[in-house]
Amino acid sequence: MTITFSPPAASPADALHHEAAAKGNFEAAQSAVSALSSVLSGDADHDKILLRAAAGAGKSYALVRMVREAMEHASCTRVGVTAFANKQVFPLAGELGKELGASRVCLFVAEDRVPELPQNVLDHVSVATSTGTIPETCSVILGTSHKMGAWGQRKRFLDHLGPAANAELPFDVLFVDEAWQLPLHRYTTVEGLAPLSVGVGDVGQLPPIDPSQNPWRGDPGYNPYRAWPTAFEDDERTFTVDLPAVWRPTAAQLRLWRTFYGDWDRLDCVAGPGDRSIELPALTGAAAAIWASVATGDPTLLEVDGLPDPEAADIDPPLLGVVEELLVPLLEGGFTVVRRRYDGVGNPGDEVRTTSDAPSGDPLIVVLATRNQAVDDATAMVERLTEKYDLPDGVLLASTVDSWQGQTNAITVAIHPLSGADQLDEFNSAFGRLAVTCTRATHGLLMVARAGLNDLLGEAPARPGTPLGEPGNRSLPRQTHQRILATFSRATLKLDASNGDAG
Repeated sequence: MTITFSPPAASPADALHHEAAAKGNFEAAQSAVSALSSVLSGDADHDKILLRAAAGAGKSYALVRMVREAMEHASCTRVGVTAFANKQVFPLAGELGKELGASRVCLFVAEDRVPELPQNVLDHVSVATSTGTIPETCSVILGTSHKMGAWGQRKRFLDHLGPAANAELPFDVLFVDEAWQLPLHRYTTVEGLAPLSVGVGDVGQLPPIDPSQNPWRGDPGYNPYRAWPTAFEDDERTFTVDLPAVWRPTAAQLRLWRTFYGDWDRLDCVAGPGDRSIELPALTGAAAAIWASVATGDPTLLEVDGLPDPEAADIDPPLLGVVEELLVPLLEGGFTVVRRRYDGVGNPGDEVRTTSDAPSGDPLIVVLATRNQAVDDATAMVERLTEKYDLPDGVLLASTVDSWQGQTNAITVAIHPLSGADQLDEFNSAFGRLAVTCTRATHGLLMVARAGLNDLLGEAPARPGTPLGEPGNRSLPRQTHQRILATFSRATLKLDASNGDAG
């Protein structure tokens, strides 16, 4: 067994950190707030405002701020807030309730979902399962697009609550969280609830339905399955602004994140060099070299050569076995993740240490794969290791990439979507799927693949990057894959027939 490393591309020399980076987000959010205020005052005729963000940019914070600013305007008496899924709406309702009070914030939710509500949300909101039970004191109403956009719901809102300040519609502003996950056909059911829509979200998220399924191929400008903001970004009545900083990643990950948002004017990182670290136990062999690389904050790609053939490109127990062998010594010895806290404007403060024997907050390690069968195998591995080492909740989880979008963890261990593939296709080259995989981690990213990615990309035929005009390169061409891989610290682990141990 031998392991060799090659270094990543150099870190960007122009990167801003701490308050200098965070200032860009404040200024971008302020421009969106000013546009909102101008519309409410009648000084602008925008009917849509789009606040585009990268993953971990603090978009929810910006949305809460915009809701608060709207409710302080004399021409706004009631707003709606929607998203595609309850897992997006619930935490946002809690944040708005803390900010504005339970008497003003109503979570409008299906009755069978009420048992799923966390206590820290219930403590801060009013809950209504039918229109008639919405308290008249509530001026902020949240619900999924399915709940808010149900047939006849606009009339029910008007009958019970009356029109908002605009005198015609139930809300003066409709805020859409995680807007790039909401398909156009779902947005059209809620668009008529307010004269102004404000969409906030990560342009790299996966839409809930495959946007390539377009029955209107004769009209490429209209696709009900694509993320709704893409139909309006170039409209003259749409105001669009980007949040230019991210709070989530390590400073060393910034060069990777920039490859996913390459058409932006700039992207900076609030975390500075040394603000995040991983303290490792005593390790030996390949595990020592690989986890030491991950602990630097550099995105690390491990390619494994000499494995038995997989069952399929995306069902690969031998490769998952290498992941398990790498995890074993880390879990046996225990580890600590350290992060620097920041105030609201990005100034660094004290350190927070989280150990693997007493985890809190975000999960420490999440194993991500793209297909359900691969995640079933990863889940079995997680359950096996959890039982063997009596791991507390929150140390080790497994998930599909699609299910984990919107979530955050300290260390990501992911199977590269191209591992074992013989060609680039719509699924394994999806922009959102690879972007989500690479942008969950706050401390360390380890991508694992079978050897041969360079050969695959060198031989793959050229393919268009934006076939339906999706944000970013929806189906990544080989050159984009190559640019992404160039940002990784790359290791090759060569196994021989007598020694398959990676520990």
